[in-house]
Amino acid sequence: MPDPASAVSTNPVLSVSSLNRLVRDCLESTFPLTWVGGEISNLTYAASGHVYFSLKDANAQVRCVMWRNRTQLLGWRLENGQKIEARALVSFYEPRGEFQLNVESVRRAGQGDLFERFLRLKAKLESEGVFAAEIKRPLPEHPQALAIVTSLQAAALRDVLSTLRRRAPHIRVDLYPTPVQGEGAAEKIAAALKLAAAGDCDAIILCRGGGSIEDLWSFNEEVVARAIRASALPIISGVGHETDFTIADFAADLRAPTPTAAAEILSPDRETLLAALQQFQRRISRQFERRLAERAQQLDWLAARLTHPAERLRQRRETVMQLGARLGRALDHQLTIRRQGLGTLAHRLGGTRPRLESARDHLKYLQYRLENSACQKVSGAEAKLNALTASLIQLDPHAVLNRGYALAIGPDGRAVRDAASLHPGATLRVSFARGAAVATVEAVVASSKAQ
Repeated sequence: MPDPASAVSTNPVLSVSSLNRLVRDCLESTFPLTWVGGEISNLTYAASGHVYFSLKDANAQVRCVMWRNRTQLLGWRLENGQKIEARALVSFYEPRGEFQLNVESVRRAGQGDLFERFLRLKAKLESEGVFAAEIKRPLPEHPQALAIVTSLQAAALRDVLSTLRRRAPHIRVDLYPTPVQGEGAAEKIAAALKLAAAGDCDAIILCRGGGSIEDLWSFNEEVVARAIRASALPIISGVGHETDFTIADFAADLRAPTPTAAAEILSPDRETLLAALQQFQRRISRQFERRLAERAQQLDWLAARLTHPAERLRQRRETVMQLGARLGRALDHQLTIRRQGLGTLAHRLGGTRPRLESARDHLKYLQYRLENSACQKVSGAEAKLNALTASLIQLDPHAVLNRGYALAIGPDGRAVRDAASLHPGATLRVSFARGAAVATVEAVVASSKAQ
């Protein structure tokens, strides 16, 4: 940058433009961004969005300009007579030769002290662990009832309620009205939080609309931060705009950029939940159908391996009948042989002409032996038949079950004969004379008989 003094010495005659440019360069290089305090006057909002005003005190004034891109970030409207502090760059408007301030940002007078108080309280609570992440309470995923602590006249309340009605109309809303700015508002906010925490809601929304640091100062009080941490319910803070930060935001379990965002965080979208529920229902239905098909296939496989007790009885009955028929044929065959032998003996007797009395006695004796032998054979066959019948009855599983015994079928589908083949946790099907039951082995007791 050229030195203004050297420029004047080398070229003593300056144009007005050159002089104004040198003055501007000198001012802008000499004064950095500076906070200047005063009262607004001659305020004008131009159609371009730029703001022009004068900043004055009791003894002097200076013209100021705030460009549109800076004005849009202000968040509140300037008015004549307001006491403000402007962070500005000292400049010089060359076309008109006027000294002015290019304003970068504006705060109400006294906000510097408030910001210092804000920083001191924040550092104090942070050192005590009030803002620690590990003490933050988790927010409920699907709340059934929400408590809202705010002013009934707050525009933020309407935004929160409309968002909840749109996204989750099933959620019950309990209102705890309280002033959100002004004298004593902090204590009333703390009392409302305590009352809300004693209710049966799932979470608390602490909210209000945007404003200056003075408007939001109730949320920067220590009593509010202590009440937030003392709450038994999780608290989400939606205070001000996205750029506003308060002590309540740091103390809360979650900070939302706006009150509407706080309502959206605690209200899962109903349509999304219904879609997810339908998807889960389809998955469960498919799994249920697959399990049913698998169990039906397993039942068919077991049924193919299982022989019904009635079928086993029928097979035994057929065996007994076959044995009975064979026994009858054998007896008939023996009787035929005996009759033939008897005929032969009678023929031989007639040929030898024995004495009739002796022959008659001998014949009676032989007849007695024959009949006795036949009776013995029949008795033996009957005894054998009765033994087979008794064995068959003993093999009847229903007869055994009727005497109080039970039939245990192991996991492999076979009857359990040895307890050592089982292990704890195995599943048994126990059949009784009437009905059956499924049992789980809790312990296996070894046989006391020597192996």
